[in-house]
Amino acid sequence: MLLIKPDCQNRFRRQCRGIENDRKTECFMICLYMKQQGTETEMGTDSIMGKTYENDIFYHYTDFQALDGILRCAQLRVNNVLNMNDTAEMSHFMRRLCHAIMKRLQDDGENARAEEVQKLFQEELKKEFFYSAYAACFSFYRDDAAQWERYGNRGRGVCIAFYGELLKKMAEGDLSLHKVFYRDDMTEHKLTKLFYRLIKDGAELSNDNPKIRRAMSEAWIRSVVFKHPSFSSEHEVRLVVYPYEKEYFDVKPCYHVSKERIKKYYPLDLMNMCQKIGIGLEELIQEIIIGPESTQSVSILQDYLQDNGLTKLAARVSLSNCPLRRPLV
Repeated sequence: MLLIKPDCQNRFRRQCRGIENDRKTECFMICLYMKQQGTETEMGTDSIMGKTYENDIFYHYTDFQALDGILRCAQLRVNNVLNMNDTAEMSHFMRRLCHAIMKRLQDDGENARAEEVQKLFQEELKKEFFYSAYAACFSFYRDDAAQWERYGNRGRGVCIAFYGELLKKMAEGDLSLHKVFYRDDMTEHKLTKLFYRLIKDGAELSNDNPKIRRAMSEAWIRSVVFKHPSFSSEHEVRLVVYPYEKEYFDVKPCYHVSKERIKKYYPLDLMNMCQKIGIGLEELIQEIIIGPESTQSVSILQDYLQDNGLTKLAARVSLSNCPLRRPLV
């Protein structure tokens, strides 16, 4: 059973008047619960949301167009995680969770129930796009070759260093800040234990069952902070929103149109977020690092910052020391 603080309960009742108690409502309740209780560790037992990140810096590797959006336009884009370079985003956790539940049932000799679990999750995975989360991604690693190659326009981009403690303070309301875990084995995850207990108690394995529906909704929300172990070198932190709760998420989507495709994203108002915690945009950023393969000069970037009213930041620009070599064509 979800135990939600009274202030969260009152907010929930106000916002849900006249709304059918459907999957979105369930997800909203679970998100409130997660905000209150915190995100799990790798084994799903301890809170990390209480961590202040007081001495941590989060590094956002990107290109210069995105830097312009962040600094001049004061917007931070959150993008659909299903479009990121890990093709198993969200589904990895769901599949490994399913496997762990099935294994426990099979160990008990309940093969028929294990097959029911498999069918339930197979149907659930067809709804992946509906549940897709949107995130802005950061790494704990400074001037890292792998980050430059994957996210910093192959070393020709830029890295913006954010103060972790301040991003943590900004992660309120619809936003949440999560450390990413890299695991295959979900045997000890609390949701494995929850599903197992529900099944052993004779629960009907159907989304018509409120307890199963609630557990499955929580599984989707948790899935965004678990990735395949092969990505563990990224040491990632994510600023996450769940736009499928459209009754509660009031940021309008935008679309980036390129020659090849149209991408949907949500622009977060950085200036407003900074004002809420009593700081300016320059105070949020520790430094800016120009990529190891970039042709960008320090002096021109400093002129750009000064002409956009970011004079303090101009003194925090440096060149990468990473000896990344551009691959031969």
